[in-house]
Amino acid sequence: MTENLPIPGDLSGGKRTVFVVDGRKKVHTVWEGPDEVEMAEEYDLSSDELLVRKFKTKNKFGGEGEWIFEIGEPPIKHHFDEELRESSNNPYLLRSDKVEAFVFRIRNLSYPLDVYSVNVEDNKIVVRTSNKKYFKRFIIPDMIRLKLPLEQKALSFTHTGNTLIISYQKPQVLLTTERVWREERRRTQGQRPPQNGDVQCPTS
Repeated sequence: MTENLPIPGDLSGGKRTVFVVDGRKKVHTVWEGPDEVEMAEEYDLSSDELLVRKFKTKNKFGGEGEWIFEIGEPPIKHHFDEELRESSNNPYLLRSDKVEAFVFRIRNLSYPLDVYSVNVEDNKIVVRTSNKKYFKRFIIPDMIRLKLPLEQKALSFTHTGNTLIISYQKPQVLLTTERVWREERRRTQGQRPPQNGDVQCPTS
């Protein structure tokens, strides 16, 4: 949920290629242009739940950039120098949505629920703790794409274990759009590769 995330204006645009691999429907989308943007999504084949959404652009030298995750967990990067490895105990933010809501999880936060405040400020979600031990500010790219303001009344949060769970109810316009996208994916069934490699489904 970095503010440097590439955010195409319309995720229904671009050139799409669809594959079915290991129980997942993988959708690869490219928006061509000077700042070519690639998007890779992965959906559970049974539930159609969105598991991964990530973006990539060209780097400043015109080569391949790194994937930036909007939804899902990036793979762990291994460092040769153990001293450079980021502590696994540090808080980190993940997104894994439900049909009706955006859901964000901040793991490795052990404080009780009454320590946290979660508010909408400057069209961002801002998390603070009263003990001043943690602060986080992040965007919801889907709302920016639709040019919709965030509303405090749509926001709720709870805490379980060591995880702060933040939910934001999706607006009706987005629910309607996502319903159309689900129907489009259902019509693109795809096939499991008979041998090594992926079988390409129809593109749009």
